[in-house]
Parts: sequence; C-alpha cells; structure tokens
Amino acid sequence: MNTNIQLTTIIPEEISGLRLDQALAQLFPDYSRSRLQTWIKTGQVIVDGQSLRAKDKITAGQEIHINAELITETTSLPQAIQLDIVYEDDSIIVINKPVGLVVHPGTGNANNTLLNALLHRYPESANLPRAGIVHRLDKETSGIMVVARTLQAHHSLVSQLHERTVKRQYLAIVNGTLISGATIDQPIDRHPKQRTKMAVVEDGRPAITHYRISERFQAHTAIKVFLETGRTHQIRVHMAHIHHPIVGDQVYGGRLKLPPHISETCREALRSFKRQALHAKKLTLIHPCTLEEMTFAAPIPEDLVQLMEHLRAG
Repeated sequence: MNTNIQLTTIIPEEISGLRLDQALAQLFPDYSRSRLQTWIKTGQVIVDGQSLRAKDKITAGQEIHINAELITETTSLPQAIQLDIVYEDDSIIVINKPVGLVVHPGTGNANNTLLNALLHRYPESANLPRAGIVHRLDKETSGIMVVARTLQAHHSLVSQLHERTVKRQYLAIVNGTLISGATIDQPIDRHPKQRTKMAVVEDGRPAITHYRISERFQAHTAIKVFLETGRTHQIRVHMAHIHHPIVGDQVYGGRLKLPPHISETCREALRSFKRQALHAKKLTLIHPCTLEEMTFAAPIPEDLVQLMEHLRAG
C-alpha cells in the first residue's frame, strides 16, 4: 500500500463558507475527521498555495491539495503467526479467529496477538490504527472478524459499527433451559469493585443483545445471539445478568453447577470445558469500496461441536 496520499479538488459552491475541517469531511468522507484535522495541523493540507487553520473559512473555487504521509501507528513487532483467512481483497481481511488468540496487545499479552500476525502478513498495516483492527473477540471466543487494509476501509467499517449496521451473529451455550428468545437492554461498564470485569451498571454505556433459541438440552440451551452494540464482554455479561451464564465462562459463570440427571460422560465434558462456549458465527457488512452487502461465516469449532453432542446425549 502506498504510504503517501495525494488528493486534489476544487471547493464547490454548495460548501462555500464552511470551516476548512468541515469542508474536508464532506469532500473526503473516506477519511476520519480527526485524521483530516491532523493533516491540517501538520501543514499537509494546502488551500490555494497556503496552509490554513482548521477553523478558517473556505470559498468556492479554491483549490485544495492534500499531500499526506502515513506514519507508523504501532510499536508492536511483526510475528509469523498462522491465520485462517476466510476472505481478503485490497480493502478488507476476514479472519476466523481461533480460541486462545488475543486480538490486541495488552497487559500480559505483549506478543503473539492477531495484531502481531497482521503486521507480519500485511506490513503496510503498520500505517493503520491498531493495524486495521476495528472490533475484537475475547481471547477464548472463536469466530469471524473483519480487519481493514486501508484508511478508507477503516473509516467505513468504524462508521458502520458506530451506526449499528454491521450484523453479528453468535452461537452460545448457556446454563439453564430458556423458554423463548428475548432482548436484553441493560447498560454495561466497568465493575464498580472488580476493575478487570465488566458489569451491568445503571449509568453505563448502552448495550443491547438479542437472542433466539437454537436448541434445548436437558439443562442447557444453545442460542443464536445478535449484537446491536459491541461493549466489552457484552454477551457474557448480559447472559450472566439474567442468570443464564455461558457454559465454561471462567469470569462470569460462577461456580460450576452440574445437573443431577446426566451421564458421567456429559458431566466430564462440562467439567473439562474451560473456555466460554461462545462462537462468532456470522458477520454481515457493506464492503467499503463496492458497497455490496457481504456475509461471512466461520464453522463451529470442534470443541463446541463435541460439547453439544454430549449435551444431546444427556
């Protein structure tokens, strides 16, 4: 990917009189407002041969020229980590993330993350925010993710997520037998006492989760989950909040409770399942360049398939 961006246009009559940053946001919608403002501040935007401030007004007929150099956005190192690529083109990468892979470096996980893998496979991703990562899956959650390859794609995907037009479907296995599907509309924020956890908090950020029954077992339920918002640990927190935590959730699941009338084989399967039974199954989005609606899917991982077989057998 070219790390130099050159854009030229003439101010049309209909936006004459706007601030420079407002005009650029309309003229170049593929780039975020904050990035355009950075280019203005660093003198990479020239109007009729002059460098203006973001608040300066522009007039019709002026020529705008942007000559911007993309800078490295990360200090993380490239690492040769195998990725399961579901789809890729010049704009986006769709990945089936395995259980155990951390998405972004953080405390205790400085290396061996998806971000490190992206930097190795796509070196130009170093010039993008978070190497193009626009959303996350928890370490122990498997499934489908999309990553941007260009600034334009990054801006488009972030906007789609913000506008809640990206459709995300998950498979989850929860404790207890649910009677019907429902919507959980409860705000989420940091737990007031345990800061490493999230919780339903009265003045938290809006969080909406829809779920539908997929299959009922003797004392558990497989559900389809549809996210309207994307808060940290949202599905796990919401299902625990309604007293149907996800099977195997070591943080929100509470003490393991085994139903009394199940086989020893099923008991052992539940005891040994040490990660949340949660899989990002489908993702639907609008392609940043073609504007085509695209749906991607990731097969259910083997450990979840086996768990469901044990639960069916009872």
